[in-house]
Amino acid sequence: MKKKVSLLVIVAISLFCIIYISNHLIIGRGLEQTSGEVISNGDQNNAAGKFKNKELSIAVFMGGYSPEYWKEIVSKFEAAYPGVKVDMTISPRIGDVVRPQLVAGNPPDLLAVADTEQSGLITSLVKEQGLLDLTDVFESKALDKDMKLKDMILPGMLESTRFSPYQDGKIYMAPFNAGPMGLIYNKNLFREKGWKPPETWDEFFALGKELEKEENYLTDTNGHKIKRALFTYQGIYPDYLEEIMYPSLANAAGMDQLKKIFSYEPGSFKTEEVKQVLDTFAKIGKEGYLMDGTVNLNHTQSQTDMMQGKAIFIVNGNWMENEMKDSPREEGFEFGMIPVQVFHKDDERYILSSYEQFSIPLRAKNPELAKEFLKFLYTDESVKLFAEKSNGIFALKGAQELSKPYLTPGVYEMFNAYEGATTIFQDWKALPKGSKIDIKNALFRQSMTPIMTGKMTTEQWMERVEHVFAQIQSEMHTPVK
Repeated sequence: MKKKVSLLVIVAISLFCIIYISNHLIIGRGLEQTSGEVISNGDQNNAAGKFKNKELSIAVFMGGYSPEYWKEIVSKFEAAYPGVKVDMTISPRIGDVVRPQLVAGNPPDLLAVADTEQSGLITSLVKEQGLLDLTDVFESKALDKDMKLKDMILPGMLESTRFSPYQDGKIYMAPFNAGPMGLIYNKNLFREKGWKPPETWDEFFALGKELEKEENYLTDTNGHKIKRALFTYQGIYPDYLEEIMYPSLANAAGMDQLKKIFSYEPGSFKTEEVKQVLDTFAKIGKEGYLMDGTVNLNHTQSQTDMMQGKAIFIVNGNWMENEMKDSPREEGFEFGMIPVQVFHKDDERYILSSYEQFSIPLRAKNPELAKEFLKFLYTDESVKLFAEKSNGIFALKGAQELSKPYLTPGVYEMFNAYEGATTIFQDWKALPKGSKIDIKNALFRQSMTPIMTGKMTTEQWMERVEHVFAQIQSEMHTPVK
């Protein structure tokens, strides 16, 4: 009787093993088919088990890109890592939401917030050395390919102060998306009028004179003729004008001088070449090239006015098409972008590139799971999803072509603005710990409206910025108590 029982047990165990192995082979093949390459370097279902804390909190700035990407990528991450739960907060005012949490010592585990975000949240964290070192993430292998993450990032990014703010060989912020920033215009209108996009500032202002002809006036919905303005910008958010400022400084003063400015070097902002750039802003405002009321408008208001034909140009990045997809516009409106104008015909042209960032607060409760989520964001599946849902491109090698099938023609063609221009990005040196200074207050927020309205001179503008540079230098040479 015992032998019969033993034989039955052996048969049963054998059948169970055959069924178990077969099922797992089928499941394994299914995972490869449904999840793509994300599973190829190891099954995340098993990887999830190494995280004792499976609660992940993330905070996302809701700007020009769709929230649908974030909803889906979070869902995919939870599916790939069973038991993991992601608590996401997404808001256009995310800095104001997160700051009290930081003060209370309970920050989110991961921030999808750029250092250019209006609240200055990330700038503050950099000054206070409140971000986690991410170097190990970029030294590790990607989840879906046999290469280190650092080798996937666009050249030169990780070494810059935008991602290695202390220049100590360590990475504290991770690249998100990348794209050109320049002058947005209506390609269809230019085609109809036979206008050529201006390459020099002289050509830019000459086009402004062309707009004085009644034949180029805009006809509104009531049949009234309205003179088009040459230019507008996001009035109450004048930081957008960095897209003209930095490329123009590189053109007029040279890259070496721009690097000195980014390092707050005394005297670097008070030169004839810098004044030439500042005088250009003053000319736009004082000589009637700026759309009426611009200084009081927010970003969506000014962008809508431009799309309706009230202004010919506005500064912005490639995200504008997605951000304004439901906004009214002039019939036949077609997005186009050009680099900023130069002062002389044969000058080298420069274009500012946008780089948003991910980061992990130093006091995050679950940094290891946050790092895993960060790596998950760099998979091909995530890159394609971001293009499909947000009409944007990750800052990764090959991402533009990988994303192409999912992008609108307008966004894809905006990347042509890189052609024939040297790419730069803002590269401000990190401020000393404890500093309360925000250089962009003097550079843009406190200066641009009075410059555009003629209530401040460019000499006063230079003095204001130089005064702030001197304060920063003093702080840099004063030991922190």
